[in-house]
Order: sequence, then C-alpha cells, then structure tokens
Amino acid sequence: FLKFFPLGPARCYRQIKNKPYPKSRYCRGVPDPKIRIYDVGMKKKGVDEFPFCVHLVSWEKENVSSEALEAARIACNKYMAKYAGKDAFHLRVRVHPFHVLRINKMLSCAGADRLQTGMKGAFGKPQGTCARVNIG
Repeated sequence: FLKFFPLGPARCYRQIKNKPYPKSRYCRGVPDPKIRIYDVGMKKKGVDEFPFCVHLVSWEKENVSSEALEAARIACNKYMAKYAGKDAFHLRVRVHPFHVLRINKMLSCAGADRLQTGMKGAFGKPQGTCARVNIG
C-alpha cells in the first residue's frame, strides 16, 4: 500500500508545524488535489427541506490530506445513497486543501551517501496538498 502512496502514512504530516504554504507563483510544480467535487447530492434543495443537519468536526488542529478528504467524501456518499437514497441528502465538504506538503526525499539503499545531501538544502519538493482543520 505505501509503495504507491507518495507521502507515506498520515501520522507523518498531521501536525501543523509551520506557516501555511499555498500554491503561488513562487511555489510551482504542485500536484492537483485529489478531491474535485465538494458538493454531492441534492444541491438545489433548501436547508429547510432536510430533517437533519450533521457536522463532522475535528478534536484537534491538524492537516487533512486531499486524499483523505476524497476518501471520506466517497465513503459518506456511498453510505448515504445506500440508506437514504440519492435524492434525500446534500453533502458538502467545507474545507479546501490549499496548504502544500513538501518532502525531502531520502534514499535508503547502498551507496546512498554519495547520491544525497542529507539536511543540507533540505527544503523539499512539493508532493501534495492538505487542508488545515481547526478544533470544532
């Protein structure tokens, strides 16, 4: 699984350690976020037509990757379409992945000490995006 996942496990990138680093003219080469659709279901219905309103909130300040947001949207959409019907809900993802994740790639093979520079020039290359989530 981790062989195809470019960033590694989420525990490595969950903490908010530095300032927001958005995509800009200075920060180029950022891959597009995996999540594309933020509104699912009956978008044209009003808020008063649905009997319930549910919010998913975070208990801590953390980074949520765009891959995790897309997986959560797909899982929630499948569950709601199965048990409530396609026209009985409106799902909205309210956070957007603007923060760019950088990774300083390290080699772990024989002869790696001749190929890499270690922590000299360790700024890292952009590998993905994540959303910064606050408490509540």
